[in-house]
Amino acid sequence: VQLQASGGGLVQAGGSLRLSCASSGRSVNRYNMGWFRQAPGKEREFVAVMRRSGGSTDYSDAVKGRFTISRDLAKNTVYLQMNSLKPEDTAVYYCAARPTWSTQFGSWGQGTQVTVSS
Repeated sequence: VQLQASGGGLVQAGGSLRLSCASSGRSVNRYNMGWFRQAPGKEREFVAVMRRSGGSTDYSDAVKGRFTISRDLAKNTVYLQMNSLKPEDTAVYYCAARPTWSTQFGSWGQGTQVTVSS
């Protein structure tokens, strides 16, 4: 599956952004879909996941209550709605797909930059 992330930008603290991850080819409904981020000088970290089965979700403690992952099967797209953004949310955000039979996210989008100014 090929993934294309978009929607990043520059926003002030307290603002909102919505990231999109469009899938070409197979439906996002066939995968567990995740969002990750990598800040400068830091390792990539998990942000959110939506499971294929039932669409259940999980979030990192850092974003819980502020970010929401969702999907639109008609558009074959997964979203990350980010509210109450903080400067520490500044990072390159990546979407990824994990087949249900695998423990690894094997397909990654190219990343989209999110910068939150204080």
